[in-house]
Amino acid sequence: MGYSKSIKQIPNYPSVEKAHGTQSNLQKIFNLPTWYDSIILTKTTMRKAFLILVCSVMTLHNASAEALSDADRETLLNNLDKMKETADARANARFGIALAAFRNAIQSEDTVIEFYLNCIEKVNFTDQQKKTVDFREWKRTEADKLSEPGLRLALAYQLKWLILTLQATSENVDRTKLASEAQNIVDAIFSNPSKLVGQENLLNQSVTSSIFARTYDINSIELEKWPMSPINLEQVYNNILLPPYQNPKSINELRTLWIRRIHQECMKAEFWTEPVKQGKKEEKKIGMASAMRPPEYEKFKEETLPELEWEMEVDLFTHGDQSVSSIRMMALLQKNLSHASVNDWAQELRDMLAPSVPQKPTTP
Repeated sequence: MGYSKSIKQIPNYPSVEKAHGTQSNLQKIFNLPTWYDSIILTKTTMRKAFLILVCSVMTLHNASAEALSDADRETLLNNLDKMKETADARANARFGIALAAFRNAIQSEDTVIEFYLNCIEKVNFTDQQKKTVDFREWKRTEADKLSEPGLRLALAYQLKWLILTLQATSENVDRTKLASEAQNIVDAIFSNPSKLVGQENLLNQSVTSSIFARTYDINSIELEKWPMSPINLEQVYNNILLPPYQNPKSINELRTLWIRRIHQECMKAEFWTEPVKQGKKEEKKIGMASAMRPPEYEKFKEETLPELEWEMEVDLFTHGDQSVSSIRMMALLQKNLSHASVNDWAQELRDMLAPSVPQKPTTP
């Protein structure tokens, strides 16, 4: 399935008995007795060892220092460049192999779960020198979880985000071109969040620490301003999706994206909370909308939702939509007078509305 199950054998170290019967090079140099014959060294032996060490240090101390020549410096720098090129080539080859395997795995739900099991077997069993019977026992105990339809769907989304993350590691990549695929993945996840109930921990996991990344030894990837989880909506939108539209010419698109993010945040709060995962949502009677939603969702509506709406209007105001956003911010203040952040919001709006004072040029 794209990887080798062979593992390097640990070298066979000599037995204790064999080590005891062999005199080391150090013992020969210093004429020391074998350690199993005498643990306490005689004063004469210690003196010999000390004198030899002192002579060695003095020899090194008296050696004259020598500066690098220009030719030596150039040679060393060239060698460093070659080492970097070799390391980069190996990393790119490893990434290429991983990408091919990941893309093959997401072809269907069956290929996803098969690939997942192969990775589990390699990392958690073969590499740990565990027996095949142990892996079969693990599959037997995890049978219920492995049969959940949501697991296969979540694994596919995790793989897709890992593929996108690998693409983002390229030095020449234009992240704005990756935004479209990122949006597609996130929208697909939230198109029917009820199918992924119980899988939010897996989706929230950093893709570089996933079983897939560990299998192909690509779990040391570090990227600045790149979300490692597709459901970390704050980072996904702030770092990838919103920036291309944060300008006066794209205000309508910017507002549309903000509304989409807020809607997805609402679905996270409504579907991926403990009461829902325990099946309580399905127990409620149809038609009682308020009763069907968990208490965590009501808290989200009262506290977090107004914060997101305020953040949206501040962003839109900052990037050109001052007339509309200022009116909406006033309405949000009036609507959320009991919110814990209302005073901070009012001060923020006051600061934004205050005319900027031009700085006087300094006289020399």
